[in-house]
Amino acid sequence: VQLQASGGGLVQPGGSLRLSCAASMSTLEVDAIGWFRQAPGKEREGVSCIRTRDGTTYYGVSAQGRFTISRDNAQNAVYLQINNLKSEDTGVYYCAGQSTGVRFQVQSAWGYWGQGTLVTVSS
Repeated sequence: VQLQASGGGLVQPGGSLRLSCAASMSTLEVDAIGWFRQAPGKEREGVSCIRTRDGTTYYGVSAQGRFTISRDNAQNAVYLQINNLKSEDTGVYYCAGQSTGVRFQVQSAWGYWGQGTLVTVSS
């Protein structure tokens, strides 16, 4: 499974973005697709993930409240809506796929990674 993240850009604080993760095959080929981000000078962290079959969602502590993950299996895509963007949301956002199960915060469990998309929140 190949994953491609897109939708990043320069956004003012308070703005919104919707990131897209497009899969080369059916999203149902994996149990879960997740979003991770790496802020400048920081380690990569889990933002959110979704079970592809039943749509169960998981959020990291920093993502609760302003982030919404969704999927469209017919389009082989997963989305991350980010509202009320803050400067600390700046970073490279990656999407990843996990073949079996959902171990959200275990990054080594995610076998498929896309290239990142850069989100910059600045006035």
